[in-house]
Amino acid sequence: MSERAAERLREVVEVVARLRGPNGCPWDRAQTHQSLVPYLLEEAYELAAALRDGDPAAMKEELGDLLLHVLFHAQIAAEAGQFDIGDVAAALKEKLVRRHPHVFGTERAETPEEVRAQWEEIKREEGKPGGKRAVPKPALLRATKFVEVQEAQGQPVPLGKRIPGPSPAEDPARWVAEVLLEAVAWARRLGVDPELALHRRLEEDHA
Repeated sequence: MSERAAERLREVVEVVARLRGPNGCPWDRAQTHQSLVPYLLEEAYELAAALRDGDPAAMKEELGDLLLHVLFHAQIAAEAGQFDIGDVAAALKEKLVRRHPHVFGTERAETPEEVRAQWEEIKREEGKPGGKRAVPKPALLRATKFVEVQEAQGQPVPLGKRIPGPSPAEDPARWVAEVLLEAVAWARRLGVDPELALHRRLEEDHA
């Protein structure tokens, strides 16, 4: 990291601390980890849209908005004597080094698929302190992660079981959108909540 970048990061950390300080912004001072969750989710979706569109100006702005949330939550934790942004960075660095033994150690992984399989294996070996944490993710996001993990473990979800694939002439993105839309329409016809149904299906594989 350049000195210029490090200085700018230090400055924005100081700005966030001042916003939360005794003479700071009343709204910012009133926020908690919990109250900020809806805004965090909104910013994450806005960043995803900017990345999808490939607009550098929008990407820079939305990355900044998401960085604000990282700094804000770290500041709230620092005020409670729990951890600060330095601890967050240190924990991330340690995790990245630990989960990339093919870069920082002696393991070998030559393809993205081998890296993903190794990553999932390391995560299993690590375990999670305090047991499994329930994470309220959108069902499609959970399903995407589930499919990726299954593929990394050599157990891909079978295709064509219920839905035939698109023809070569079809736009893949539009085909996927239309399949999802029809699935939602079927859910409505059958009186099923599609979000809850997909969550339940994913839980079956973790039971």
